[in-house]
Amino acid sequence: MSGGEVAGILVAVFWAILVSFLAVALVRLAQTLKATTKLVADVTEQAVPLLADASATVRSAQSQLDRVDAIASDVQEVTSNASALSTTVASTFGGPLVKVAAFGYGVRQALGRRTRDEDDRRTTAKPSRRTVIVGRAVSPARRARRRRKD
Repeated sequence: MSGGEVAGILVAVFWAILVSFLAVALVRLAQTLKATTKLVADVTEQAVPLLADASATVRSAQSQLDRVDAIASDVQEVTSNASALSTTVASTFGGPLVKVAAFGYGVRQALGRRTRDEDDRRTTAKPSRRTVIVGRAVSPARRARRRRKD
């Protein structure tokens, strides 16, 4: 065997080993591509129903939002109606009720003065001088009675 034949055999062995490694790499690459293809198919099979469910959920949420919007507009209308009603009631009954209350207060004051004046006339003949205590008039005769008690 000459040096050229040995070199040729070495090159042939080297190429055989290289082709073997490439063949193993190609087989593994083919297996990886098959697994990837199967994974993509599985994901697609699962994604389609999930997307359909998501679409149905979005439609349901939209219908619920439409209902909430309708309820909110109804509440706003009821609020404005209640405000208008309270304004109408206040303007219709508020003025007359205030006038009735003022009239009643005036009548009570007049009757109270009348009875106090009669009490003062009975107890003393001189003009009465009044002292106000916590919003109430006290006749001089009552003042004298209180002084005697103390």
